[in-house]
Amino acid sequence: MTARAHPQFKLRPYLPQDAPLLADIFRASVEQLTEDDYNPAQQEAWASEVDELEAFADRLGQHLTLVAMLDGSPVGFISLDAATEIGLFYVHPAVAGRGVGAMLYDAVEKLAMSRGISHLTVDASDTSREFFARRGFTAEQRNTISIGNEWLSNTTMKKQLAKKERAP
Repeated sequence: MTARAHPQFKLRPYLPQDAPLLADIFRASVEQLTEDDYNPAQQEAWASEVDELEAFADRLGQHLTLVAMLDGSPVGFISLDAATEIGLFYVHPAVAGRGVGAMLYDAVEKLAMSRGISHLTVDASDTSREFFARRGFTAEQRNTISIGNEWLSNTTMKKQLAKKERAP
């Protein structure tokens, strides 16, 4: 057995049978990657958003959702909940910082640009703000949202996309 220095991540569209694994990725990401920005009660309220698996699966299926794969298993996902709005964006902690998030985001940006979309927005968690800032997003407004009995903060961020030039 040989180890790969640079694992090959692949993208594919969401399939209904992905929902349980994507719910696990969502929960693991919230529980293990956000502890510096949110307290345990906030994390649990946030992670509980996937407790209703059928509703979670319906949400993923109603939007453009891309899944990052490693060796045939999902390791992250991103959804465009509207033409310009990144909705769900989660990477498993085991592969965080290894390019999965960048690959997912880059794919969504390319799709948006190919559709002539002028900008993208995201309600970025405090944990993900820097990720989006490095990709050219700017903060538009600070938000406080209620999930269960907890209040969580995030920031609406926006990025203007380069206009696609047409050939003469």
